[in-house]
Amino acid sequence: MPVLRGRRFLHARCILYGRHRPRALANTSKFSSRERIRAQRVKLRIAIISDIHSNLDAIQTVIANLPTYDELLCLGDVVGYGPQPNEVIEQVQRLKPATVLMGNHDYAVVTGDTSGFSAHATVAVDWTRQHITEQNQHYLSKLPPSTKLDLSGVPLALFHGSPSDPLTEYIFPGIPERMARKLIQAGGAPLVFLGHTHMPMVYSFQGEMLANPGSVGQPRDGDPRASFALLTISNGRFSFHISRVEYDIDSVASKIHRAGLPEFLANRLYVGM
Repeated sequence: MPVLRGRRFLHARCILYGRHRPRALANTSKFSSRERIRAQRVKLRIAIISDIHSNLDAIQTVIANLPTYDELLCLGDVVGYGPQPNEVIEQVQRLKPATVLMGNHDYAVVTGDTSGFSAHATVAVDWTRQHITEQNQHYLSKLPPSTKLDLSGVPLALFHGSPSDPLTEYIFPGIPERMARKLIQAGGAPLVFLGHTHMPMVYSFQGEMLANPGSVGQPRDGDPRASFALLTISNGRFSFHISRVEYDIDSVASKIHRAGLPEFLANRLYVGM
């Protein structure tokens, strides 16, 4: 499909093992696993979102559908591609997340560096730089591409990309389990969460997990619905559940057209690619 080719000129190194990908994508349809976290006896509900990409319609719908949670994490790419960067940044801030990471599009908007980006992504970055407020650009400039958190005694490692390249490396569904384990080890925490691919993913082992909540504003797994996750930790066990919600794609597509952004950026939202 033509849309899939767009991934080739995105700004990143990519780990993708094609022969494993169908199996891993099939596994992600379950999106739930429960394993022990050694020595942890807490009850915690953590909402995890990523890759909003200036899509206000999508993030507002996700917020309306979020279950009760104790903390919220955002894994980066708050802006880029979409038509409402300021509104999305301000919406995210109102959620008072425990952390927000810097994604590669956030970095490009801050620095103007679009090396390796597609033509469409570059146009969107340039447009965003012209329309974002100085205050919101400053906010993006202070975000880290990775962080480690201890939430009620539960250690988590968060990366927009990967432990070895927090800003730009893609870790797609389909990597072998041995590589998932290595990524957890490299992350330095039993629970490691990534964004950037716009594809939900979960690898669960005894007391460890590598997972991606998918994209709020621009899914690329063939499902156009906004994606987010809830991590629940209770009595030394954890579950990671992916939710998908429909939002008004016509609304955001119309805004993309009115903004003068590439039509491709609107069309891809309908197919989730």
